[in-house]
Amino acid sequence: MIVGEMLTTEEAVAYWDTRHQREGALRSGGDVTYDEATNQMFYTLRLGILLDVVGQHSSPVAPLFLLDAGCGKGWFSRALARFGHLVDGIDPSPTALADCRAQGGGPRYFSSTLAGWRSPWLYDVVLAIDVVFHVLDHHEWERSLRNLASLVRLGGRLVVSDWGADGDRVYGNYQLVRGRDRYLPLLAECGLRFDAWRPYGFRGSPIGFYVFTRTA
Repeated sequence: MIVGEMLTTEEAVAYWDTRHQREGALRSGGDVTYDEATNQMFYTLRLGILLDVVGQHSSPVAPLFLLDAGCGKGWFSRALARFGHLVDGIDPSPTALADCRAQGGGPRYFSSTLAGWRSPWLYDVVLAIDVVFHVLDHHEWERSLRNLASLVRLGGRLVVSDWGADGDRVYGNYQLVRGRDRYLPLLAECGLRFDAWRPYGFRGSPIGFYVFTRTA
């Protein structure tokens, strides 16, 4: 465990916008300890897991409506759109959203935090891919999870990245992973059933996808 002085909310927003300006398409929102080629492998692996999860809810006659919450420069949003899904992407970084819109590719993009996004329609699947553990304030983290849960339709899914054990761990000054002992009770209160934890299994990463289904 690497412990540092955590960024404030304002510092974290500035950090991510600067990182999106400085880094390439994948490292900006991926793992900065990897080069672009290794990040390409990492992104592709996660996409495969997501398609397996999302695919269980696919309809042969209608596309799914997905929210990519904290979309960064939109790699996952565009990839999911190529598989025929309708995708909204949200992110608070002006730099990341400008890059998304320049890339095009089908998704709609909006400026918003996880806690602040409102939609007149519910989503079939809400995804938060390696995002929520960068929400450092516990109250904002809870607000974010509750809001994302509220955007999932009955029978739809919430897929959130974090680590699979109990307890919290701090890495550096901009990552705070939280355990299933936080996720499961909170999201059960929101009417979501815990279905699975799907570990990445990439180069020793402790992170994976929590998969929840709205039942109430």
